[in-house]
Amino acid sequence: MGSDFFRKDWVKIRGVPIICACTPNWERIDNFQAREDDIVIATYPKSGTTWMSEIVDIILNDGDIEKSQRDAIFNKVPMLEFWVPGAVPPGSQVLDALPSPRVIKTHLPVSLFPKSLWEKKCKIIYVARNPKDVAVSFYHFDKMNQLHPEPGTWDNYIDKFIQGNMGFGPWGAHVKEFWALKQERNILYMFYEDMLEDPKREIKKVMKFLGKDFSNDVLEKICLQTSFKAMKENPKTNYSAISSSIMDQSVSPFMRKGICGDWKNHFTVSQSEKFDEYYQKEISKTDLSFRFLV
Repeated sequence: MGSDFFRKDWVKIRGVPIICACTPNWERIDNFQAREDDIVIATYPKSGTTWMSEIVDIILNDGDIEKSQRDAIFNKVPMLEFWVPGAVPPGSQVLDALPSPRVIKTHLPVSLFPKSLWEKKCKIIYVARNPKDVAVSFYHFDKMNQLHPEPGTWDNYIDKFIQGNMGFGPWGAHVKEFWALKQERNILYMFYEDMLEDPKREIKKVMKFLGKDFSNDVLEKICLQTSFKAMKENPKTNYSAISSSIMDQSVSPFMRKGICGDWKNHFTVSQSEKFDEYYQKEISKTDLSFRFLV
């Protein structure tokens, strides 16, 4: 059963650390068959994936909040690579059974993306978040998620993050590779901090990308339904339906804070300086930049 995979170390797939439970029969990912109208939500972990998933689902249902309550978010928007043999069916299999247009969630870096997603020119919405807040959120997530390795001390965790020894690989490569592809591929590149600053403005971008146009009233409704407070209280989005043996939300809630700048409550001055050096090195040769406070 799933407990066989509890607290196992990452397993490398073509050099990328992946959740151990998700790695058997990787051919299912390589051979995944995309459809032309698939919509992919791609993110590095802890970058607003569930938030964007709920936004997209409501937009595709033309702002019908009732329809958006039909099922839990992880069933409406399955994670392509997820699988816990003996406990949770493969996301690729769940997706095969869904009607079009499917919304697919993934944390896979560019190097592990199934070829058919590129070949079918699927729409991809990528959400990126500043790495300090990502590291803090990932640390708390690793503490409560039994399918991830033990995170260890916060100080050691920062070192692991800088070295890229994290689930789904290094943060820098992940955000940069999708950024580099956004001109030549059908990619809408979004920033978590922008979404916090002005949700209405950013949701409008998603609507336009998906070919939708709603009245201001419907837009207001979507903003309200996808606010952090609403999603944290909503059993369809707060992952409370997941067994506590897998995600122990008494350790840390799945929907924790949803803010920008929580890193200030975790990083010491020296940790912050070390991390800033890493960040500058990562983005120095790109025109990509992140906000650490909103």
